[in-house]
Amino acid sequence: MQDSDSTASSPGPTSTLRTPSEPLPPPQRRLHFAPSTAVKPRPKSRFPHLPPLTYERRVWLLAILTGLPGAAVALILLWANDHSAKVQWTLAVLIVSFWFGFALALRERVVLPLQTLSNLLAALREGDYSIRGRAAKRDDSLGEVMLEVNALGATLRSQRLGAMEATALLRTVMAEIEVAVFTFDNEQRLRLVNRAGERLLNRPVERLLGRNAVELGLDDCLEGEPARTLQRSFPGGSGRWGMRRTMFREDGLPHHLVVVADLSRALREEERQAWQRLVRVLGHELNNSLAPIKSMAGTLSSMLTVDPPPVDWREDAQIGMRVIADRADALSRFMIGYATLARLPPPRKQRLDLRALLQRVTTLEQRMTVRLLGGPPLGLMADPDQLEQALINLLKNAVEASLPERAEVTLQAQQIGAEIRIEIIDAGLGLAGSDNLFVPFFTTKPGGSGIGLVLARQIVEAHGGQLSLENRSDARGCVATIRMPMAAEES
Repeated sequence: MQDSDSTASSPGPTSTLRTPSEPLPPPQRRLHFAPSTAVKPRPKSRFPHLPPLTYERRVWLLAILTGLPGAAVALILLWANDHSAKVQWTLAVLIVSFWFGFALALRERVVLPLQTLSNLLAALREGDYSIRGRAAKRDDSLGEVMLEVNALGATLRSQRLGAMEATALLRTVMAEIEVAVFTFDNEQRLRLVNRAGERLLNRPVERLLGRNAVELGLDDCLEGEPARTLQRSFPGGSGRWGMRRTMFREDGLPHHLVVVADLSRALREEERQAWQRLVRVLGHELNNSLAPIKSMAGTLSSMLTVDPPPVDWREDAQIGMRVIADRADALSRFMIGYATLARLPPPRKQRLDLRALLQRVTTLEQRMTVRLLGGPPLGLMADPDQLEQALINLLKNAVEASLPERAEVTLQAQQIGAEIRIEIIDAGLGLAGSDNLFVPFFTTKPGGSGIGLVLARQIVEAHGGQLSLENRSDARGCVATIRMPMAAEES
């Protein structure tokens, strides 16, 4: 039987009825994420039996209280004067009707716009950005709120479209690229893979997703250096692979992105192109030397079969042997140049004065005067012999291009940012094409070897720099630019 005191009073909105014999429930624990975000307990109401006032009820109550003084005074004056009962009751009903009518109208004018805003925000939360609020205008507090909500909807709509388009583009790129992409969660389970990854593991995506990295044979990709080269076999292929790993977060949890690229195919393609260029150049040079040797040998052989021999056969034989010797020497020089290019030793760097080196290079050119522009002293860690050889080759090309025009060749060096830049500027005819500039043994000059530019670029790149040739933009001619990073000075 329940106690009378426990049933006399109704419980609060969140309480439950219980008998005195029932044990009290354990106190609920409140989670505190941070001291500043802890939820303060709501103070107890002085009237626990009354339901809490909602916003609509408070507005309604305030509207009633606003008209209460005027209505009370009007009713008191009406009933205090000597009027008939019909007039008194009629006017009293009108006063009370207008009072409550205006209070209701005030409540609706306040509540309905808020309900509209609530519907708009609920639509935005659900992802429906097509709904817009009416009565959105300036110079009005409610209209400005509507304008801001409409602007928020338009912004969210454009961002959603942009995100969808970016996601669609990312999915297309992921599906079409020839690089295997894998995504693993913090438990090393596969969560995403593209088509190249399916081909690499030789399994469909349904048999890959959710599996552990150990089961897939990719556990070594999640350990060690984040960027390295692997020599291993996968179910879909074997060879050399370039692997890169990075970490990102999704839903607050760490994930690993692993990218595996096949290096063997690219290396084979580059090797094939290099062999094609080399065979083409070698074949060209060998044919240029062997064709006259073969022709002259045939001529001498036929001349020796003539009986009696011609009167001037000795002179013809000497000329033929001289041609054979000259072509053999040219072929020997070609092979020596090839060996020099192939066996370039690593640079022996030492501290040198770049200005003094440039001055020495300009004095070696005797065909014309090379103007060296002044500037502050520049120090560099480099191999003086190799760098001097590269500068001599570039300066020789610039002088040979400027000699027919009797133009000036300028040499300058300066420090720009974190690099030292050396420029050799001529005023010749310029470059007709740049596709074969650095092809070994390719030359357009009579008697040229075709290894000067190649050797110069190889020397500069061995020092960590870059060599480029391009036509001048201010006048006719060409400019050869050597860029040496300041890091080379510190090494």
